[in-house]
Amino acid sequence: MLTPYGLDIIENCLTCKVRAERIFCNLPAAALRSFESIKYATAYPKGAVLFVEGQSPRGIFVLCKGRVKLSLCSTDGKTLIFKIVEPGEVLGLSASVTGKPYEVTAETVDPCQVNFVKRDDFLRFLRENSEACLRVAEQLSEKYNGACRKIRSLALSYSAAEKLAKLLLDWCASNSEATKAEPCVKLTLTHEEIGQMIGTSRETVTRLFVDFKKRQILQSKGSTVLIRNKAALKAMVTT
Repeated sequence: MLTPYGLDIIENCLTCKVRAERIFCNLPAAALRSFESIKYATAYPKGAVLFVEGQSPRGIFVLCKGRVKLSLCSTDGKTLIFKIVEPGEVLGLSASVTGKPYEVTAETVDPCQVNFVKRDDFLRFLRENSEACLRVAEQLSEKYNGACRKIRSLALSYSAAEKLAKLLLDWCASNSEATKAEPCVKLTLTHEEIGQMIGTSRETVTRLFVDFKKRQILQSKGSTVLIRNKAALKAMVTT
């Protein structure tokens, strides 16, 4: 089924062609049938807010298609984009398990399909399915490791240039471009959003991109960035 946002909705988890590649979705048939009976498949446009930091947990959101940004906001209004989430991840997992408020705000970066499960239904599903509990533990462990990597990147990087270099290299790795001599990265975030990811200002991000281009480290055409000197970026990353 095609939505107004151009998404082809995956209506049934049991027939999903990509579930085998995703930790939480690749459940035994019996558990998957149980999950199918309690989930609500929904399509969201770009810029939709799934939940807000500090909100009481309503349930979990399994991202099927599209991307979602997770952000934190300080008391003085500054925003830090904690992560850009890819399909297969479960959002709101920790809050739904513990009953504590959502730790972050989740907003769609692209049109997305999300499977929503109410908290009470999800907890009952976990009590009845040990394999699902294991997958939840794996996702929570990965989230913890990711949080440690993010803190290390923000706290131990010595300059904004190093943080931007590391971000570009990470994007290459996630897009299977890391092995190429001159990998390409498609920028779908604004300079302000990139600044929110690395803890600096939009002006600094713009200045760094100009500097990288002058030094022939990068070359851009529209939203596509060609990394011409990957070794130079790697040399900036000291942690």
